[in-house]
Amino acid sequence: MVMRFGETKLAGAFEIQSELRTDERGYFARIFCEEEFQKQGINFHIRQVNRSFNTVKGTLRGFHFQKPPKWEAKCMTALLGAFFVAIVDLRPNSPTFKQWISVELSAEKKNMLLVPVGCANAFQTLEDNSEMLYFMSELYSPEHQSGINYKDPDIGVMWPLEPTVVSPKDVALPMLRELL
Repeated sequence: MVMRFGETKLAGAFEIQSELRTDERGYFARIFCEEEFQKQGINFHIRQVNRSFNTVKGTLRGFHFQKPPKWEAKCMTALLGAFFVAIVDLRPNSPTFKQWISVELSAEKKNMLLVPVGCANAFQTLEDNSEMLYFMSELYSPEHQSGINYKDPDIGVMWPLEPTVVSPKDVALPMLRELL
């Protein structure tokens, strides 16, 4: 089995594609292999696994992250449907500080996205009944949870759809300049 790691413009953020082994039963694919991550220089240990199910196309969640010392990396994949996922670099010493990228994750493409420590992520569903699986490098810590408003003009993400559902908590998130 082979996992292909495609670098993005944000250091440490990778789009990952697993090789599918197919036969008359369907397919088999590896979605995590610590050894293959380490070959890419990625030290990722799974501490928690989360699922997110979203019923309505256009649902927007994020930008979410945990503050130090509970920074977390995430490896995300779509189980059902499709997602527009955005990552913003919050690492002050990074050459891509405050820059963002996006990747479309879908059950059809069977791709994954590694969000490195020091970055926040948000996503918007591109289909009804979309489900995401997250592998987390850190345990959830309510006192360290934080986020940035998805409308932050200094980040300037161009969401593909008008948001249909956004939680009141996410609407109330501060702009990045308020956190710095």
